[in-house]
Amino acid sequence: MQAELSRVIEQVSKEKGIDRTIVVGAVESAMLSAAKKIVGPTMHLEAKYNPEVGEVELFKILTVVEEVTDPEAQISLTDARTNLDPDAEVGDQLLEKLDQRYGRIAAQAAKQSLIQRLRDAERDIIYNEFKDRKAELTHSGIVQRFEKKNIIVNLGRTDAILPEKEQIPRERYRQGDRIRAFILEVEMTSKGPQIVLSRTHPGFLIKLFEQEVPEVYEGIVEIKAATREPGARAKIAVSSNDPDVDPVGACVGMKGTRVQAVVQELRGEKIDIVHWTPDPAEFVCRALAPAKVAKIIMDEDERSMEVIVPDDQLSLAIGRKGQNVRLASRLTGFKLDVRSESEAEEEARQARASLISVPGVGDVAAELLYQNGFKSAEEVAQSDEQTLAEVEGLGPEKAASILRAARAFVETKQREAEAAAAAAAAEQAASEQAAHETEVGEAPALDAGAAAEEGEAT
Repeated sequence: MQAELSRVIEQVSKEKGIDRTIVVGAVESAMLSAAKKIVGPTMHLEAKYNPEVGEVELFKILTVVEEVTDPEAQISLTDARTNLDPDAEVGDQLLEKLDQRYGRIAAQAAKQSLIQRLRDAERDIIYNEFKDRKAELTHSGIVQRFEKKNIIVNLGRTDAILPEKEQIPRERYRQGDRIRAFILEVEMTSKGPQIVLSRTHPGFLIKLFEQEVPEVYEGIVEIKAATREPGARAKIAVSSNDPDVDPVGACVGMKGTRVQAVVQELRGEKIDIVHWTPDPAEFVCRALAPAKVAKIIMDEDERSMEVIVPDDQLSLAIGRKGQNVRLASRLTGFKLDVRSESEAEEEARQARASLISVPGVGDVAAELLYQNGFKSAEEVAQSDEQTLAEVEGLGPEKAASILRAARAFVETKQREAEAAAAAAAAEQAASEQAAHETEVGEAPALDAGAAAEEGEAT
């Protein structure tokens, strides 16, 4: 082993991509650990690689003293000056080379330890390399094998895992296929670095556009947000930092070549490219495309919007199984309630009728309350004077009057509903009682008729 040690160190350094000093350090450490097991723990040792002779030399560390009390760790001043260093002084620490046979024995014992240390060093290098590549695309990996429904991908120096949940639905691979993915997680475990890949993460979509669109890669066009339903549909919001560059056109490319390259990589996933705007209402309108929006009622505190669309646009706005509105909601960050104009008009008519039914609330007051989000007398009754007073056009006195009237109206309405329910229950009970009495009266008559028939037969 020692005769070829220099060649082995160079070979391991090149093949594993480990720095030569790390390999030498691992060899020295392994030899030192093995030697201590041979000579015992009491002797202080040091291992040094000698590149001139191509071997690791073992030394015993001795402290120079006037009188030796521990031969394993001390040397007299006279012996030190005679055998090791003519200039030695008391207190100095000198190295005495061990017999070469210890080195040969230690070398054999160190082999397994050295392999483990080199493996650990390789793991650290791989981890440090990939932890800085988190949230990037892999270079073209190769499908190595399948573990249950997970795919093990060979990335060259190490393997990564593509879990089932991070795979695009209905996507199939065979062993040896090339695959690109998004580096989702890089963690160091007891078995070494674990690299988790994803093809469903929105970051995968963004990175693909960075590769296909030079303007995105250079930062001229910025992808503000992205959301996906993998394998089906995706939406991205883009803006331009250059007024002369159309962000949507840049991402689409000449005759759609750029976006089609991304769609092909995602196995036909449809991609909607939306021009981002800082105006939330306008952004939502664009995100719901191709549906046309007639009206938006926004609640910034709740981050929600009521979106009114023409009747013939409702199914288009909602999308297949709610896909379009769901993606638009995630892209914009607003909770969206989409409804048709006729549905909204009917709701508005019922709301105004409920508000006008409150004594003292006319058409104008009802409209003011409706425009401020009140849609029924019950909602007004549950409010407070301060909130109602903030409605422009009412004022504190009118607000207090409306609140009292609404609460009285709702209370009366509730009593009437309870009375009606009690009357209905009583009527139902009486009906059931009458039906029961009828059944009881018919039973003896049937028995008598049967007895008469039996007598005639006799």
